[in-house]
Amino acid sequence: MAVCDRLLDMVNKNNLAKFCTLPQPQLRMPFRFVSRDIKIAAIRLYERELLDLDNILDCCGFSERTWYRIKRLWHETGDVVAEHKSLRCRTRNLDREDIEYLLELIRDNPDYFLDELLHLLETNRFISVHYTTIFRELERLNVSRKRLTKIAIERDEDRRADFIARMARYEPEELGFIDEMSRDSRSIGRRYGRSHKNARARVRQPFVRGRRTTNEALLSLNGITTGMVLEGSMTKELFMEWLEHDVVRLVIIFLTSKHLFHFLIFYQLPKCSAYPGPLSVLVMDNARIHHGNEILALADRFGMWAVAMTKCH
Repeated sequence: MAVCDRLLDMVNKNNLAKFCTLPQPQLRMPFRFVSRDIKIAAIRLYERELLDLDNILDCCGFSERTWYRIKRLWHETGDVVAEHKSLRCRTRNLDREDIEYLLELIRDNPDYFLDELLHLLETNRFISVHYTTIFRELERLNVSRKRLTKIAIERDEDRRADFIARMARYEPEELGFIDEMSRDSRSIGRRYGRSHKNARARVRQPFVRGRRTTNEALLSLNGITTGMVLEGSMTKELFMEWLEHDVVRLVIIFLTSKHLFHFLIFYQLPKCSAYPGPLSVLVMDNARIHHGNEILALADRFGMWAVAMTKCH
């Protein structure tokens, strides 16, 4: 208030001429900062009728428009400085509870479309917004659209936990995993491509299955131990033959000759070992060809364990 008191001391009816001879500002800069003391001094000079409006504007150095804005603010709020709001940006259409409701919907059903989320907001939260608003809010929360990881609806969590507990008893060197895969002419086709916006990415790919090839392999801690490739689908008989002669034991054939007679000599080398040796536990998935008493009898004959994954997915 020192500036205000100084102006009031200088401005009185006896030294009015001296006050008016003060140096005037040469240039008025737009949007310059005017202190609160200068504004209050101008209000008091005007209310006490010590100076007219033109002299007040010349002494204080602000425009007539600024003066009326200060005067209106003084009459409305009792202060010459507007109260600054803590929230300077535009208020959002969705508050914190609405955002939490959206996140809960996405956690329950990640495959919702934007229009479905919009309908649920209108029905359950009574909020009408555009779907682009929902998209921006989800993008701000780092929620993106991506390819779904599908989980079988038939999954049994209790069986999964029981299987994990059983497999925890074995050492990594004891385990051998058997699985198969197939391919045809359509397998090499890619599902994603690139093109300009608003244009389809077109590529020629085979639609007919063509020749089918099946691969069967045994995976151990050291990598692929043995495998088999055949044309068509894997049958129970072919799987049992491969399991006995390639997985459990290795059959080596030598052709020898003694005078005019030829002999075939078979050597059987164990590829797997009895439990608890290396490759003594064979783990297979729930395929139909992996079930049967023949597999259990073969494993029991060589002292091995055959573990078939149940329908726990």
